[in-house]
Amino acid sequence: MSKTSIPNAPLPFDELAEAIKGRRSVYGLISGLRLDRAAPGEAWSSLPYRPVFVGDTETGVLHGGVVTAMLDESCGMAVQIALDCTRAIATLDLRIDYQKPATPGLDIKAHSVCQRSGEHANACKQRAFQCADASSGWAAVWALPIALNAWAARAGSRHANRV
Repeated sequence: MSKTSIPNAPLPFDELAEAIKGRRSVYGLISGLRLDRAAPGEAWSSLPYRPVFVGDTETGVLHGGVVTAMLDESCGMAVQIALDCTRAIATLDLRIDYQKPATPGLDIKAHSVCQRSGEHANACKQRAFQCADASSGWAAVWALPIALNAWAARAGSRHANRV
């Protein structure tokens, strides 16, 4: 008997996590952003330190835009996991509270949690850190990502071809 596929059937969790690992933005791929671990509605990610990411050449501290892009994409991964999807996620709002500068030379790690998921918007909380202990983070993040097909549906058919 042959295996039949059900259209739009959710992927088993392990397959979903692997699909999300492989579906990064071009920036995510070039920067080396990794999905290290996943659980339902949660993502642990890391970004390797690279000298090209330095924003302050005197101190070696990373550029805030690099950190922001990493945290934004990491929240998107948590939302994709929460929604059982690999479709694109757009961020409507992103707030980062830096508690101290990143330590030069160390990778950035993040733990993202999708706290609420809905039909049109999702709330995600995240902590960035540079050691094994996620509770000692240096940036707290709140994001409001939205699945792009939901945005297109709300915006009307003129945007439907963009997703």
